[in-house]
Amino acid sequence: MLEIRLNCEHCNIDLPNTSNQAMICTFECTFCKNCVDNVLKNVCPNCGGGFEKRPTRPNSSLKTYPASQKRILKPVTENKFLAKNQSIHPRKR
Repeated sequence: MLEIRLNCEHCNIDLPNTSNQAMICTFECTFCKNCVDNVLKNVCPNCGGGFEKRPTRPNSSLKTYPASQKRILKPVTENKFLAKNQSIHPRKR
């Protein structure tokens, strides 16, 4: 079950459940689309994978499975995977 994290780990912008700007990697690291495109170049700084748009949890399920209230903030100062992976399609990394 996705946690539905509510902020970008890099810039701390709010990413509520209904946000069209929330992007996640396979380990659910959560960043906004702007940071994914312009800072991370679609390379997760934590695992080296790519990002996909985070799905929206239906409102009817939020009561039983609420979004996480824990905010993770780890601004990226170095992306150790960027040089190695940015020219490789995420499905081939």
